[in-house]
Amino acid sequence: MEKIPQQTEFSGLKIVLYGPESTGKSTLTRQLTDHFKTVKVDEYAREYLQEKFDRTGKICTYEDLIPITIGQRITENEAAQNATDYLICDTDALETYVYSIAYFDKAPEELKTAVSKSEYDLYLLLDVDIPWVADDLRDKPEDRKGMFQRFEQGLQDFDKKYVTISGTGEDRFKNALAAIENITN
Repeated sequence: MEKIPQQTEFSGLKIVLYGPESTGKSTLTRQLTDHFKTVKVDEYAREYLQEKFDRTGKICTYEDLIPITIGQRITENEAAQNATDYLICDTDALETYVYSIAYFDKAPEELKTAVSKSEYDLYLLLDVDIPWVADDLRDKPEDRKGMFQRFEQGLQDFDKKYVTISGTGEDRFKNALAAIENITN
């Protein structure tokens, strides 16, 4: 089995957009990337699982978790080579870990180790205060608060630095920007 790569060194700030489905992670990632004039790390799981769903009609299985984590880390490491002072990540291994626990009541030990060794300057935990939007892969509109609590617990379990980001539209962006600027001052 292929191993999860170590993180590439990066001298700037690494920020992770993190939280349950349909909370605006990808939108906010684009906004922050544009604002800081840097590169972003796209959510690898979305691409991987959408391709799988389109090809087979099937959703994520336990066996998909390590390939997703490997793909996310490779994507992050490649982006780190081209980033400026900021690396904006649309999810990370902790996101995959929380989903693993939520859906399978367990997580691969290699995934847990990758989360423990991952280093980011700040996680932006996105609140579930915006409307849920359906797509092929999203499936928990009725348990948004419960999933939010799982994501927050994951941050606490691994002792990650985070700020909860709430608000809609431009306010959500401004709140995220303020949280990032707070750690640079």
